[in-house]
Amino acid sequence: MVTDPIADFLTRIRNAQMANHRIVEIPASKLKKRITEILYDKGYILKYKFEEDTKQGLIKIALKYDPQTKIPAITDLQRISRPGLRQYSKPADFKRIKNGLGVAIISTSKGVMTDKEAKTQNVGGEVVCFIY
Repeated sequence: MVTDPIADFLTRIRNAQMANHRIVEIPASKLKKRITEILYDKGYILKYKFEEDTKQGLIKIALKYDPQTKIPAITDLQRISRPGLRQYSKPADFKRIKNGLGVAIISTSKGVMTDKEAKTQNVGGEVVCFIY
């Protein structure tokens, strides 16, 4: 039994990239689906596919690597807010991730979005993870 599904999601992606896998399969949830869509929109993954089965469903993610050097597009994934210590932030307190090159994923009352989208809509929320 997994106590932190988002940390498991990020760890599966991290481990697949370290092993140079092309595709990683992850059990689905609404939050994980939205995080996957954000990763795709920001160019961190090649493509994704949501598969429905008898249980909760499956997310298949095609990981993105540099064509010449074979370096993964995602340098680091960090879980910020965890079940034992939730981290919340106001729009004024959002910091730049890797000098503006990274993305923070925020879970707000208006849905899951990036830090830049949350700042433009002036909503705060739980800082789920940093990606760069």
